Amino acid sequence: MFSFIYFCSTHFWRNSFKSKNYQLVHLGSHTGEFAALLTTVFWTITALSFETSSKRIGSMHLNLLRLAFAWVLLSLFSYFRRGMLLPVDASSHQWIWLCLSGIVGFVIGDYCLFQAFIVIGARVAMLVMTMAPIIAAVTGWYFLGDSISSLGILGMLVTVFGIGLVIFTRVPATAGLNKSPQRMKLGLPMKGLVLALIAAMGQGVGLVISKHGMQEYDPFSSAQIRVTAGFIGFAILFTVLRKWHELPGSLRDRKAMAWLSVGTVFGPFLGVSFSMIAVQHTNAGIAQTIMSLVPVIIIPPTILLTGEKPKLKEIIGAVVAVAGVSLFFL
Repeated sequence: MFSFIYFCSTHFWRNSFKSKNYQLVHLGSHTGEFAALLTTVFWTITALSFETSSKRIGSMHLNLLRLAFAWVLLSLFSYFRRGMLLPVDASSHQWIWLCLSGIVGFVIGDYCLFQAFIVIGARVAMLVMTMAPIIAAVTGWYFLGDSISSLGILGMLVTVFGIGLVIFTRVPATAGLNKSPQRMKLGLPMKGLVLALIAAMGQGVGLVISKHGMQEYDPFSSAQIRVTAGFIGFAILFTVLRKWHELPGSLRDRKAMAWLSVGTVFGPFLGVSFSMIAVQHTNAGIAQTIMSLVPVIIIPPTILLTGEKPKLKEIIGAVVAVAGVSLFFL
């Protein structure tokens, strides 16, 4: 996996630096799809890393620190790639909409996502996140006038069915004279599922806002603006909730910081940046569909790293959910 990541990433870097204006050169006609696939791999690594870290230091501390680290990485990368530490060449339109996207995606969406990691685990949380492309499409339909086909509606139903296979469990019938029929109930905490659903809404809506705000602007600098807004949002929350005094304790947790560092490189730095490349070079729905493969891709590394073996219905549910997302954008 890491050799694949290295090859793909360096291929992008080389193409990026070859252009006089430091813009990405199209890789055939599939630049966006290729970037979305890389994003999927990056987010899989991020989900596993941040699950471990958030369970140790909490999602508030994790979000603030990862965004701070990501901002430093993006600033340094921008300086060496474009000759400017900050995105000072961005227009007011780009600043406004990308900042709004950062607040929706990071402050609201990712805070809820990492809380969901703690409650229901990264694998199930990322499965619920397959709702994000549907939410993105519905948002685009409502605000931008994008159409939704009958096949798209079928895809929505299939995705919801796939998620339902995982989150619902069958309760055996009651024995005796008052025997009751089998019924379905949630097999996971409602709190975790609601948090994951809010996270999906944050990512789906945030993606549409990002595409509207970014336009033809540099994707890495766009990610830097989003990260800046997210960090400021969490800094305000830390101030209001008076949590700054707790931060040194989190910084001293070496294991949490190690996982946080890995997650930051593959998440807010590479993952967010490549997701910006994806939506810039292809349809937002197609990009989001490919990026929704995380629930399937995450299964093997979860088994390898944690020894946790998903049930057959969970694997089937993940595949069905992703298939539903694919139908939505055919």
